[in-house]
Amino acid sequence: MQDDFELPGVPDAFQRLWTPHRLAYVKGGQEQVTGPHNCPFCEAPGRSDAESLIVHRGALAYVVLNLFPYNPGHLLVCPYRHVPDYTDLTAEETAEFAALSQQAMRVLRAVANPSGFNLGMNQGATGGAGIASHLHQHIVPRWGGDGNFLPIIAGTKAITQTLGEVREQVAGAWDATGRTRQP
Repeated sequence: MQDDFELPGVPDAFQRLWTPHRLAYVKGGQEQVTGPHNCPFCEAPGRSDAESLIVHRGALAYVVLNLFPYNPGHLLVCPYRHVPDYTDLTAEETAEFAALSQQAMRVLRAVANPSGFNLGMNQGATGGAGIASHLHQHIVPRWGGDGNFLPIIAGTKAITQTLGEVREQVAGAWDATGRTRQP
């Protein structure tokens, strides 16, 4: 079967955002993370904060920038333990997980002045979790107008800072906004 296009790149009403760095994730999907030995949330704490985009390390959980952010400053709170479900956390992990989420919001308010947040955990592959085997909570800063025509019409987000720049700002402001209370 042959289509109506003779040359590659001929306009076809689709805008394309080339993101070849996501190919490894797309090709592997949920099956690429088979346990703690190849889980990015388990491996990240073993690297430097800058390399892993970690902004804060707690005793039982840590905070990291999302590698594929919805907005600048999109953070993830992750337990160190490789557990898939919120109900798998101990009482101590739950308390630190919540305290880190609150502190992340304080820090983002100080650094970027968002007017709102989306917080959420997608549980299981069917629930929309990109990596279902390791629990993580999204903290997405929001601003009025951040849902402009690009994401709505073109399905494209404009991210205005590099991940490294955002990590430096958030990590640098972490202690200045008040220490996270340990359980």
